Amino acid sequence: MINKPPAASQLRCLGALLTVSPCSEDLYIQVFITACECLCKVTCGLCRSAVLTANRVPYEKERFDPSQFQESIVQGLNQTGTDLDAVAKFLDASGAKLDYRRYAETLFDILVAGGMLAPGGTLSDDMTRTEYCLFTANEDLETMQAYAQVFNKLIRRYKYLEKGFEEEIKKLLLFLKGFTESERNKLAMLTGILLANGNISASILNSLFNENLVKEGVSAAFAVKLFKSWINEKDINSVAASLRKVGMDNRLMELFPANKRSCEHFSKYFTDAGLKELSDFARNQQSIGARKELQKELQEQMSRGETLKDIIAYVREEMKKTNISEQTMIGIVWTSVMSSVEWNKKEELVTEQAIKHLKQYSPLLKAFTSQGLSELTLLLKIQEYCYDNIHFMKAFQKIVVLLYKADVLSEEAILKWYTEGHLAKGKSVFLEQMKKFVEWLKNAEEESESEEEEGD
Repeated sequence: MINKPPAASQLRCLGALLTVSPCSEDLYIQVFITACECLCKVTCGLCRSAVLTANRVPYEKERFDPSQFQESIVQGLNQTGTDLDAVAKFLDASGAKLDYRRYAETLFDILVAGGMLAPGGTLSDDMTRTEYCLFTANEDLETMQAYAQVFNKLIRRYKYLEKGFEEEIKKLLLFLKGFTESERNKLAMLTGILLANGNISASILNSLFNENLVKEGVSAAFAVKLFKSWINEKDINSVAASLRKVGMDNRLMELFPANKRSCEHFSKYFTDAGLKELSDFARNQQSIGARKELQKELQEQMSRGETLKDIIAYVREEMKKTNISEQTMIGIVWTSVMSSVEWNKKEELVTEQAIKHLKQYSPLLKAFTSQGLSELTLLLKIQEYCYDNIHFMKAFQKIVVLLYKADVLSEEAILKWYTEGHLAKGKSVFLEQMKKFVEWLKNAEEESESEEEEGD
């Protein structure tokens, strides 16, 4: 109870005085003023007392103590044993009683390694542990799939564990040197299955690029087991899509030390391990990367005003180094040529601009259309470009005629494109544009044949 200050007693006396005897107006005013002063004292006294009382209550922050949490989880796992269905039910029910949010790392450490992990991946000596965990389970795909289901059910039930689980996997990958080979194999298989099921993001693979893990060959060996189980669950296309999503598709070479970071070494290592699909994917990615760099360099050379002779020499040298075919190269050259200029937005002006620009670079295009297939590839690239860039829709025929006159495209290639080799994109529009020119080509061909027969 808070003691009432003397002012409260004064108020009661004033009230009694006014009740029992009549007073003058001045006395009433004086009593009113005195009453207000007393009331202020009462109020201030109560506030001061309340503040002082509150300040005397000590603030106790809840201490982080995972030992009791660990004992509860370990006891439950020891009771359920190897029955993973029972483990899943136990974890589901325990979430209502135990603080999973606060002790998520401890929970996942126990499920994977049997107890809390110290830095480096060793088990803490002073903590309770269980023999029923991932690391003590059988080293086979079926068992790892069953464990993946345990984690899947747990995270679906307690959604807030999702981020903590991904962080746990990243940590475990950094601890790989502290685990036995068998433990690493089990973790790799589990991780591959979790990636296939979408339980974790492929960004966790960033932990495998740790310098020490790479240097000792741990990362590459782990990756073999991981990708095998991942591809077993899905396929290489699904794996590729997941890697691209997080920008990992061009980083797989980093699984090896710098002196072994070549396409040849990567290909041999993973092909020998039974992962030819991954080897082919990495080779293709490297080729795509090389093409992008080549295209970028070509555009820069054009913007610098390099001579066509120097540009052609550079492209031929790159073809030898990267083993790029002429059919692929003409596509890169065409894209570079068309990307090296800012086009007019007006349809009636862009055609004239395109003709002038392509006339300048026709010798470059001619240098890489020595084969009929390369010419057809160029025609398809032109068709695709004019379709994708609506201002060029009416320019298609004029571009083809220009390149025909410049000896970049032959009549055989144009006729083949017209009769059977064209794309579906804008087909009706472009075929109609080319109709008269194709008829002219056919008539010219017939006249030429007639002249040859007369000459004979």
